[in-house]
Amino acid sequence: MLNFFDGSEVDKTKKFIVISIVSFVFAFLGFAYNVWRTEKTESNNNVREASFGMLQELANLEQLVYAIHYDRSDDNGTPRDGWVKVGLIRDMSMLVAPAVETKTLNLKHVWAKQWSELAESKQASDNIVQAIEEVRVETRLTLKSLD
Repeated sequence: MLNFFDGSEVDKTKKFIVISIVSFVFAFLGFAYNVWRTEKTESNNNVREASFGMLQELANLEQLVYAIHYDRSDDNGTPRDGWVKVGLIRDMSMLVAPAVETKTLNLKHVWAKQWSELAESKQASDNIVQAIEEVRVETRLTLKSLD
């Protein structure tokens, strides 16, 4: 190792260079970690925001399904409102996770096949609610996995 204690000008220069390089490396590593952590935090925040929005819309969609099927009422919304909610849920899912996006695609297909029978068919209502629950479960799993 370098002998920094003899006091010659060459040794002082070597000491200065070594300290400068070590300082630069630590500064660079600290900056790199800070940038990475900031990006990760922002990404997690985006996932959380989209997930919470989806969970609210899923609850609203489920409420709409029950209102149409059990209450047979358009006062709380119509199947057109359901299409809007399904579309919004689908759009937000791309910000959450691929697994959630897959579940929302299934929800969209189930809604497309079942919405016209929703008022009369308990099976249609159950199928849509099951698809909603699958999205909800996958969304919660994604939220739990965030660091």
